[in-house]
Amino acid sequence: MKKWKVILLAAVMLIIVAAILFINKKKMSAESVGGIKDVYYVKVEKAARKNLPESLSLVGTVTANNDVNVISETSGKVLAVFAKVGDFKQAGSILFQVDDELKKAALMSAEANYEKSKKDFERFEQLYKERSASDAQFDQIKLSLSIAEAQYIVAKRQFNDTQIKTPISGYITARYADVGSTLQGSPQPTVVANIVDISRLKVKLNVAEADAFTLKTNDPVSVTVDVYPEKVFKGKIESIGSKGDEAHTYPIEIIIVNERDNPLKAGMFARVEFTSINDRNSIVISRESLIGSIKQPQVFVVENGMAKLRNITVGKESGTFVEVLQGLMVGEEVVVNGQNNIVENTQVTVIK
Repeated sequence: MKKWKVILLAAVMLIIVAAILFINKKKMSAESVGGIKDVYYVKVEKAARKNLPESLSLVGTVTANNDVNVISETSGKVLAVFAKVGDFKQAGSILFQVDDELKKAALMSAEANYEKSKKDFERFEQLYKERSASDAQFDQIKLSLSIAEAQYIVAKRQFNDTQIKTPISGYITARYADVGSTLQGSPQPTVVANIVDISRLKVKLNVAEADAFTLKTNDPVSVTVDVYPEKVFKGKIESIGSKGDEAHTYPIEIIIVNERDNPLKAGMFARVEFTSINDRNSIVISRESLIGSIKQPQVFVVENGMAKLRNITVGKESGTFVEVLQGLMVGEEVVVNGQNNIVENTQVTVIK
């Protein structure tokens, strides 16, 4: 009986000890979970307003101010050539002489008929004033004069067209006809030469949609080329296209004066610096603070020791800085280092 009591007492004591150990383990586990916390350290910078320097530099192609294909407006054989590639010609200079024998004869005939019609008109006009000629006769002689004058104008123009002239001043860049060549007039005229005016030059390029609205015609620009690395040419924006292409870029033409000491040629590459773009005072943050891409940017902002994920809208980039258009206010603390280890509502410690 006594032995049975000892066994029972030992069993009870064992149960009590096991219960105490279990309760202590639960308490220790709870303290471990609730009392020991991970610490996340981050570095922050305050969003502030700064002058974000804006610059735009693009490469374009130099083209002639005027590029003209000279065509033949008459048919016939070339008798003489007065131009070769590389020659400079003033506007109105004769480049080719086409056989004009028949055109000259037609002009002489038309001129004689016109002179006769003028004299006839003068006589009938006097008779009409004296009431010696009827209205019908006077109208007929006036009509004959008009027809003769028109025929004379046509014959004179056809004769003049046998001398093919340059419509602009410039350099001959190509010649497509020689002595003995047979030319065709309208409706399929023969192209006989190409001439370019490079006293002024254009630089053609395309700019992005945002820049097309920032830039204005007559804005000053600086132009440089590889052949004169130390020379800066001054120019201005002559035109900005009103229609974009499939890439949403807009054509712009820059006009510059060609200098005698540093001459430029059509077809060269040129770099254009748009100096009219001014600095803007904007909210600026470090580029490294961004999470995601420029198209869908986000940042972590520290509020009361907690990291809050914020969607923002960015604008221009300049070096390591990014302009913030929406989503941030001046003075807010933006995480610039350590954001890869945290998520929304993570408690953080700021490194001073």
